[in-house]
Parts: sequence; C-alpha cells; structure tokens
Amino acid sequence: MSSARPRVRRSAAPSGRRTRLALTGPAALLAAALTACSGGPSVSAEVGGEAEAPDTSVSVNLRGTAAAPGGPVKVTLAQGKLKTVAVTAGEDGTLTGKISADGRTWTSDRVAAPGTAYTVEARDTQGGGDRASFTTAEAEKVNKLLLAPGKNTTVGIAQPLSVVFDHPVKNKAAVERALEVSTSNGTEGSWGWLRDHSGKDRVDWRPREYWKPGTKVTLDARLNGVDTGADGGWFVRDYTTTFTIGAAQVVKVDLDRSRLALHRDGKPVLDIPMSAGTPGGEKASWRGTAVLMSKEGTINMRSETVGLGDAYDKMVDYSMRLTWSGMYAHAAPWNAGVFGRANRSSGCVGMSDADAAALYGQVRVGDPFEMTGTQAKGTVAEGNGYGAWNLSWEDWAAKSALT
Repeated sequence: MSSARPRVRRSAAPSGRRTRLALTGPAALLAAALTACSGGPSVSAEVGGEAEAPDTSVSVNLRGTAAAPGGPVKVTLAQGKLKTVAVTAGEDGTLTGKISADGRTWTSDRVAAPGTAYTVEARDTQGGGDRASFTTAEAEKVNKLLLAPGKNTTVGIAQPLSVVFDHPVKNKAAVERALEVSTSNGTEGSWGWLRDHSGKDRVDWRPREYWKPGTKVTLDARLNGVDTGADGGWFVRDYTTTFTIGAAQVVKVDLDRSRLALHRDGKPVLDIPMSAGTPGGEKASWRGTAVLMSKEGTINMRSETVGLGDAYDKMVDYSMRLTWSGMYAHAAPWNAGVFGRANRSSGCVGMSDADAAALYGQVRVGDPFEMTGTQAKGTVAEGNGYGAWNLSWEDWAAKSALT
C-alpha cells in the first residue's frame, strides 16, 4: 500500500480569480491570507497537510473611534506590493499619498484631521482588496484665522498677505509649512511672524520688493489637522484666498513740506497741500511706509480712542485708514489755514474736502503711503497696520519660522 500524498488545493484560472486583501487592526477587518493568483499550485508551507498562503495582510496605523489626529495615515502590506490605496475623509474629502519604492507602504501626504471619519480602500498587484475605517478624536480646542486681503479683490502693490490667529500659535513652523503662496510670475517673498496690534499672533507674507502690477496671487492654507500648540488648539478646515495686484501707485507724504503727492507708474497724478500731525509729542504723525488698509468714507473720530483725551469728536469725510493705532488720511477743512504750511493735526494727514475726495477716488487698498521728514514721532511698527516695509529684506526674512 503506497503512503498517502499531501493534498494541494489548486487556484482557479487567472481570468476568473479575485482575492481579498485584509486590513488588520481594531479599526479594520481581521487579517486574512491571500491565495496566489497564478494558474498553478501555490504552497508556501505545509502544516498538518494543508497549504499555507503567503502573509499578504495589510495594517493601518490609525484605528478605532478616537484615533489620534495630527499624523499621516500609513497603510502597510506584509508581503507583495500595493497597487492602489484610496482614503476618503468625511463626506467629500480625500487624502492623497504615495506608495513606497518597495511597494509595501502607502503614506498620506497630509495628516489626519480631528473629528473626521476616514475610509481606507487598498488593492494589491494580485487583485486582492478590502476596506477599513476609523475616526479621529474631536479637537478639544479649535483655532481659526482672519485672512487679508479678501478673495477675488484687486489691491495695491504694497499689500501683504496677512493671517491673524484667534489663539496663540506655538507650533509656528508647522503652521507656516501649511501656508502655500503661488504667484503668476514667481514673485520672491517670505513669511514673517509678528504680534498684531490687537495682541494676537500674526504672520504676513511680503514680497522682497513691491508687487508687479497684474500679478495674480493665491494662498492655499492647508491647515486642516495642524496642531497650533498649547493654548492654541487645532485647525479643522483649510482656507484659501486669491487676489490681483492693480496699478503701481505710491502716495508720497512729505511731513516737513506739508505736501502729499500721488504717483502712478512713476508719474505724478496729484500734488496736494496738507497738514499732518503736530510735531513734538504724541500728536505727531508716524514716518515710514504705511499701507492703505481700508477706505472707510465718513466716520466718527473721537480722540479718547487713541489716547488723546477729549481733544476732538468729529464726523470726518473721505477717511482712509493707515494704521491700527488711528492714523488716517482724510478731509480736514477745519485746518484749511495751514494746509501746505504747517502740521497742526492730531496725527492724521488732513486735506481740503476737494483734495481728499480726489485722493479717495483714486487710491486703492494696498497702496503704500511713504511718509518722510523729521516731524514725526517714530516709524510705523510692523504690527501697526502693515508696517513690514519698514524692515530690510534680510530682517523681514529672518522672522520666518523656517529660517
């Protein structure tokens, strides 16, 4: 009597063959072996007379219903090679990623965000496939931001990208790496971290030189899932803004001569007599470059809001904000007797109604006001409005968290 021969289970023909790729871990399906996809027998070991298939299970590094956010999603194949991995995030989001050179691991390009349900679908090169899911823990604290300039606007050549955060940012490098600026002409620029006049953390992107007219700019703030650090919280969404640079306009304010001139493309357009801040004290104007922040029309100006007691309480026309601390260019008919001759205001740049209207009608948000002269109380600080232009390029670039 001949001895018994081990039984070998043969696979079906390749054309009709489908295998399952099992995703391991509590958040995934239980691991399962894949049988070979060749037309002949596949035996890797014999245990108790049964053929054991190669270990081609897949594991996902995040699992369960409260997985830790802030890290990449990793899918690892025990043996063989991955062909595709698709990870959906929430109802309509996706995570892209790359398969390693050896085909064993897929890693997402971005991190997992808080409070998000993810589904992983993986297939190997032999046609096996399966799916798994996990959910990340909710953020205990959420950070938000305010972006300037607004989307689809046209701004002046000095306008920076400016991001003000609701809560403190300790992990500045991680946040800065998520802020991608693209321009239509490869403009060189740098992020710089500063303290906003409000006391909040802020980061601005300033070109090395004034923008070229016509430049199109996009900020893609891929912040979803970024942890800003202790007391700051997590970002739970992305942000974007796009804008275009308008004409090359510069307003030159000569404090010593009490005159203001608007230049467009290097040529004078307006030359206006004015009266700036009274020199010798807190009523003096700032020198340096300020950027037109907003055109506010007719507003109520009260001296106590800028620390000058009860010096004035007026409705002021053609108001153009230059700093957060309250410096404006505006109509000031009550100072008509000193226009072009002396500085007698409480810090602002005042003009006649007609001249203020002419200037107001031609300038745009983002135009630089270059203020020169000895009759000033100091230089505009980088956080007091948009004062980044008062730093050298080297000093500004050194404010990046990535230098």
